[in-house]
Amino acid sequence: MTVANIFLAIGPWQIAIVVLVVLLLFGGKKIPELMRGLGSGIKEFKDASKEDESPEKEKKE
Repeated sequence: MTVANIFLAIGPWQIAIVVLVVLLLFGGKKIPELMRGLGSGIKEFKDASKEDESPEKEKKE
């Protein structure tokens, strides 16, 4: 099976089971904190990657 076929094999029941397991493991109150941390991590990564690209553009000009 290729990677594309694996993603197509995921159906709504599998997604519901994963969501249920996550709720059972972390609880409803912990999930917003986890998502907030994930969002801030992504934002910091984007900012860091933009800072790395800026000097290269200035050097080319």
